[in-house]
Amino acid sequence: MAMSAGALPKSVRIVEVGPRDGLQNESAVVPLAAKVALIEALVGAGLKTIESGSFVSPKWVPQMADTAEVMAAITRTPGVSYPVLVPNLKGLEAAVAAGVEEIAVFGAASESFSQKNINCSIADSLERFRPVVDAALARGIRVRGYISCVLGCPYEGDVAPAAVASVAKALADMGCYEISLGDTIGTGTPLKAQAMIRAVQAVVPVERLAVHFHDTWGQALANILACLELGVAVIDSAVAGLGGCPYAKGATGNVATEDVVYMLDGMGIRTGVDLAKLAAAGRAITAVIGKAPASKVAQVLAKQQAA
Repeated sequence: MAMSAGALPKSVRIVEVGPRDGLQNESAVVPLAAKVALIEALVGAGLKTIESGSFVSPKWVPQMADTAEVMAAITRTPGVSYPVLVPNLKGLEAAVAAGVEEIAVFGAASESFSQKNINCSIADSLERFRPVVDAALARGIRVRGYISCVLGCPYEGDVAPAAVASVAKALADMGCYEISLGDTIGTGTPLKAQAMIRAVQAVVPVERLAVHFHDTWGQALANILACLELGVAVIDSAVAGLGGCPYAKGATGNVATEDVVYMLDGMGIRTGVDLAKLAAAGRAITAVIGKAPASKVAQVLAKQQAA
């Protein structure tokens, strides 16, 4: 299988997942003010889609317990979307009360992961989402679908592209406007990523697909480039490379938004994101949580500033 030499997109929409996916596994509670400041700084850097929290049980994800307060505190900038993760109808009710205009539902392409993560089969999980999606759409709320473990599972190993395509079609048919394909444990490599995209785009138009790669094995940017060559033009990433995977010991976080923007800038692909302002947002939140930015680009920019 040779890598495609397809035309690259002229612009890419970045979905910033740092405030939700990036922070949710932090053990120390991140102050409300810091979360709000992060979201505002990301808007200031030019990002138009910022995943801002999740309405899940505080027992399971205590870091997201203040999502309603976050949504109330942020300044809603016209033209910017602030989606939240919603697992069930109770979560949707909370999201509606918070004035949310976009939600996300989260499934898996691996049966083992689905069972261990949400205690049900893939088929059952999709049936659980259906009333949530229907109720959201009836209220004029947009719905995005996530699929985890698209390139590997911590319990099963490799995941068949056909399995990913099946879940993607089900979510698209349900009414999800976009499907985000997540390499949850970061084991994917470029040709496997392309094989997965080809399988999915046979049943869901590539214009409705996004990629969500973790950098555990250092393959995220290579995988993103491979998918851009097949026409994917939406990328999920987290400022400063925030986040990790609780299912893969030692797994690093999402691909860093700074690294994605630097790569795309160098390729002449528009993102509308100011790299310097983005890196500043990353430095601010990592200072709060007591970590250095995982982004290679952010590290270089910091050294240049210090010189």
